[in-house]
Amino acid sequence: MTIPLAERLRPTSLHEIVGQDHLLGEDGFIFGVVKNQRPLSILLWGPPGCGKTTLARLYAKAFNGRLITISAVSSGAADLKKIIGDIEDRPLLSQQAILFVDEIHRFNKAQQDIFLPFLEKGTIILIGATTENPSFALNDALLSRVRVLPVRPLEIADLDKIVTKFEKAVQPLNLSPSARTHLTAFAQGDARHLLNMIENIIHGASSGELIDENRLQQLVYRRNALYDKHAEGHHNLISALHKSVRGSDPDAALYWLARMLEGGEDPQFIGRRIVRMASEDIGLADPQALNIALNAWKAYDQLGSPEGELALAQAVVYLALSPKSNSLYTAYGAAREEAKKSSHLSPPQTILNAPTTLMKEMGYGKGYQYDHDTPLAFSGQDYFPEGLGRQEYYHPKEYGFERELAKRLDYFIKLREKLQKK
Repeated sequence: MTIPLAERLRPTSLHEIVGQDHLLGEDGFIFGVVKNQRPLSILLWGPPGCGKTTLARLYAKAFNGRLITISAVSSGAADLKKIIGDIEDRPLLSQQAILFVDEIHRFNKAQQDIFLPFLEKGTIILIGATTENPSFALNDALLSRVRVLPVRPLEIADLDKIVTKFEKAVQPLNLSPSARTHLTAFAQGDARHLLNMIENIIHGASSGELIDENRLQQLVYRRNALYDKHAEGHHNLISALHKSVRGSDPDAALYWLARMLEGGEDPQFIGRRIVRMASEDIGLADPQALNIALNAWKAYDQLGSPEGELALAQAVVYLALSPKSNSLYTAYGAAREEAKKSSHLSPPQTILNAPTTLMKEMGYGKGYQYDHDTPLAFSGQDYFPEGLGRQEYYHPKEYGFERELAKRLDYFIKLREKLQKK
């Protein structure tokens, strides 16, 4: 049987693990727990290939624990109950039972609840591993009984250490400096994928062959972008794009746009969100922003990828560099809140049409002034419901096009006050 390279080079002690100093350094949580020799239940949360399984194994080893490993993909409630039952029936006094559950987010709420009484009694120490945000994937009862530990994707320097370890333990890789740089970049923070690529190199390259950048791309494949358009990655990256636009940073906005498109996000979804940015964060500070956003969305709809992606990029840069104002967004929100509370109030009879004789007799439309018949095309009438009084929702900023709107608003406010005094 051929053992995969990732398994052969797996660290055998905690100090051999790279890239997780925030957990294993002298100030790290795992370092402190191991030093005190008091094992606690933990949840390892991080992307594929960052070392969660290795960390779980060595955590158990550090306590001389009896590690039992299952996967939530292939196990169910019956398997859990049998494993925990066996632990209770045949306890080993010298060893703490440590249960490692990979992909623990795959268990439903009922299955997760099975752990609770045994964690309370100390029957097991639980190590869970998940690629999903625990806040959404695990129930609160289980989360309250474990310590959530983020496991980070590996940096380029960490991946380079793994390459060096391979070369010392197995054989040198005859890579040009450029090829070596691209090799670690292709891994996208995933140690397992890095080692799989190394296996491709040693099996695919000729003996003594110098592997340059072009040859490397023939032997290995770039890891797919780490992005799940149906889960947290979808929400995190669109949030990053939106906030970069709001923060007037076109370079960051282009980066997050590219990350989403490379990850396979639906460009139609991005187009809709760009339109929202134009209204929510720019509004009337630059009325042209909404037109550009809508046109970009329409252009993508007409052209598709890759041509249409440039239109989305054009809109993103324009929005990022536009003056920002949430005055309209805030005003509409305030108006909605007032509308919810006063939906029982009718418009003032003065501005209601009177298509029937009865309605005329009841005073509908009586006293209405047709604004175009007034000297300044402005009557200054009250259009709010009787009893509510005038409200002020829209407060334009003193920059961008809203500076002009602020002047107009001030003009009508003063003119209304003047007319009402007559």
